Amino acid sequence: MSPRTEPADLYRHGLRLFLDKDIPAWVDLWDENGIFEFPFAPEGWPTRLEGKAAVADYMRGYPDHIDLQAFPEVAVHQTTEPETIVVEMRGTGRLVATDAPFDMRYIAVVTVRNGLISHYRDYWNPLALPQDAAAGFTGSSR
Repeated sequence: MSPRTEPADLYRHGLRLFLDKDIPAWVDLWDENGIFEFPFAPEGWPTRLEGKAAVADYMRGYPDHIDLQAFPEVAVHQTTEPETIVVEMRGTGRLVATDAPFDMRYIAVVTVRNGLISHYRDYWNPLALPQDAAAGFTGSSR
């Protein structure tokens, strides 16, 4: 992606990388000092990651826990700041450990600077994920 990449295009490219289970390539879309926030994270889960290395560490095992298979609903909304978008989406797939269906709605507020993600607030619903479904996810003891 070039420094002139539009935030919506970069975001959609990132969704494709998730479906391809290419987490290292998704992490490459991040600025070295990018911030990843989870305002609704349950107790014991991280609420803020600082830097690309922290994002890489957190996301490393994602496909081992959640097998994303589709994003059947994606709506990208431009804000009054050209570098920031709001995304409403739904991801579907399965939970690897149990083979149970995975169906999650998200809202993300994403800022892209110089063609890279500099800030990402992920408003996902922790109540929609069974407590044991992501045990060991990202190496945490949640």
